[in-house]
Amino acid sequence: MSATTLDRKGTRDGLLRLAMRADAAISALAGVAGVPLAGWLSEASGTTKMFEYGMAAFLISYGVVVFALAASPSVRRAGMGVVLANLLYTVAAVILVLADVFPLTTTGLVVTLGSGIYTLFFAELQYQGWRRARA
Repeated sequence: MSATTLDRKGTRDGLLRLAMRADAAISALAGVAGVPLAGWLSEASGTTKMFEYGMAAFLISYGVVVFALAASPSVRRAGMGVVLANLLYTVAAVILVLADVFPLTTTGLVVTLGSGIYTLFFAELQYQGWRRARA
């Protein structure tokens, strides 16, 4: 026998919450992994150790904040903020490459642009969840 459960609140924000939590968890894990690997990452990518430590701290902080926002009772406004933050990160990644801020290696280019694609994917997923959620 199967049972069907209905959301008591009548909201449709499950996709948005899921996308926010997944983004938060993956970002925080990448940040935690980046701390012990900062020296190797800086050599492999062409950035500095301080930049890699800063990115790790940013990713951990971002993950914690977004995870907390995903747990809030009303997630629609926070979700749009996260979508915009992801779009801003994508633009910043492209600008970092085009402005030649660091002498990036091929690995650095791939990782930087890959992180921009990752955030763009999650921005789209979160936007689709935002559209489905009721106001």
